[in-house]
Amino acid sequence: MTTQTIQFADQLREAEVTGVGIAPLTSVNPDLTPVEAYHIQLENIQRKLDAGQKVVGKKIGLTSLAMQKLLGVDEPDYGHLLDSMVVENGGTVSMSQILQPRVEGEIAFILKKDLIGPNVTPLDVLQATKYIVPALEIVCSRVKDWKIKLPDTIADNASSGLYVLGGKPTRIEDVNLELLGMVLTKNGQLVNTGVGAAALGNPATCVAWLANKLSQFDIPLRAGEVILSGALSAMVVAEPGDTFTARFAHLGQVTVNFEE
Repeated sequence: MTTQTIQFADQLREAEVTGVGIAPLTSVNPDLTPVEAYHIQLENIQRKLDAGQKVVGKKIGLTSLAMQKLLGVDEPDYGHLLDSMVVENGGTVSMSQILQPRVEGEIAFILKKDLIGPNVTPLDVLQATKYIVPALEIVCSRVKDWKIKLPDTIADNASSGLYVLGGKPTRIEDVNLELLGMVLTKNGQLVNTGVGAAALGNPATCVAWLANKLSQFDIPLRAGEVILSGALSAMVVAEPGDTFTARFAHLGQVTVNFEE
């Protein structure tokens, strides 16, 4: 663990605690690599585990070609989900809990078997999935004004914040993941729509990518974990008083509220 890894981890942790965003890590070290950024992420995750939190799953980010192009990358990234990040369906999030929140609609996979890369295929993912449910991911950034490059968001736990699971558990064989449609509303008004194919062509492909990427760090996906497979449409800024609902064909809906 390098001195800079510790320093950058300290800065991100302080931003999370104080609610004050920091300058991009890449503005301090323009040569920061994705691998180094993952080690920064893992350092802060280990600190949280040492404090008694538990890893309950993973999230996949940058699954859309538009976001990859924006950051100049050709693959997704990932972050860890902790038990402290769970919000009940229909629950309320205080703006003091989270920094610069934005909301995305996603499909969540609940695993019944471990997935250990490399060489995991989308078919392996389907066979390892217990069920899927609709999800809202509340992404946030400890980097001021979301001025991020790829290493910045990776180090920042892939800009993870909170997440909400809803709807009804649905067997994966009962739906067509690629064609599974979503409608996202904000305060009852349509803000965007999405479809499963928006996530690397198929959300199961995203989960397979994740299992294989994690193998580089000797991290498995475990039975029982929640996997947020990637946004099906653009993220939307959340403000106090807002209510977001994502409705999915066949899966039902999931809702979250925001307050000051």
